[in-house]
Amino acid sequence: MTDVQDIQRRIIELDVEHRDLDAVISMLTADGHADQLQLRRLKKRKLQLKDHITLLKMQLVPDIPA
Repeated sequence: MTDVQDIQRRIIELDVEHRDLDAVISMLTADGHADQLQLRRLKKRKLQLKDHITLLKMQLVPDIPA
């Protein structure tokens, strides 16, 4: 995935999934009867998505010579 458009498209896809997970986590937390293991897994996945988005954004920034 070296094409800039492909990277940008993937960032958008991951960002949507990240927001969806955030909504699900908020809903389950507000419910009060949520499975704690499921919540931990969702939060872990959300963090993984954020890390992946960050790495992809770093690929879009050109290298600056020192």
